[in-house]
Amino acid sequence: MNHNPDMLAEQEEIIGYRFQNRALLIEALTHRSALNEPASRDARDNERLEFLGDAVLGLLVASLLLERFPGKREGELSRLRASLVGEESLARLGHSLGLGRHLVMGKGEEQSGGRCRRSILADAFEALLAAVYLDGGPEPARRIVTAHFTPMLNVDGTAVIDRDFKTALQELSHARFGATPHYLLTGIEGPPHDHTFAVSVLVHDEVMGEGRGGSKKEASQEAARTALVRLDAIPEGETA
Repeated sequence: MNHNPDMLAEQEEIIGYRFQNRALLIEALTHRSALNEPASRDARDNERLEFLGDAVLGLLVASLLLERFPGKREGELSRLRASLVGEESLARLGHSLGLGRHLVMGKGEEQSGGRCRRSILADAFEALLAAVYLDGGPEPARRIVTAHFTPMLNVDGTAVIDRDFKTALQELSHARFGATPHYLLTGIEGPPHDHTFAVSVLVHDEVMGEGRGGSKKEASQEAARTALVRLDAIPEGETA
């Protein structure tokens, strides 16, 4: 089992934190399947750190919500926290932080799509946050949570996690390319009562994604999803 030093440095650069004890970072980036591989003697997987990270994340997100929304009641805050720390949002965050490519895992797990699996990415994010907490204390962990969870919140105290793929692509396209995506119906197949629509999404006349579905809306959502995957904004295999 081998953690590439360049990969470790890249992970530190992405999260904006340099570890004093890199063994914690290595542990956070080790999936349990890696322990079945040769040269894994004395290695530790990230499940223990995940356990701590779940608690650290819950506390820091709760603190963030109390600070930002002083007028909200306990029930509203609890529901909002639950949506923020759910597997889907943590997996997206883990993917955007490069955890999928930096994790060390067994060959079988990797070949079965483990680097894009939601549960693995979500668990790895919690483990990474715990590693930062153990290495540097609560302040650097708080900075990471504030930096990455604040953009998930609307000013009215709702989460933006559940937006659709078309909305997500439009926001990304405006930010990255200064352009609005354009959807083009490219084909209709099947009998009238059972059509399958094909749609392409273009940005600056370049096809960024393609999708098929039982309606133009469904096909457009799939085209937006494939575009987001291509642009490395969401993991492969993510669904609405």
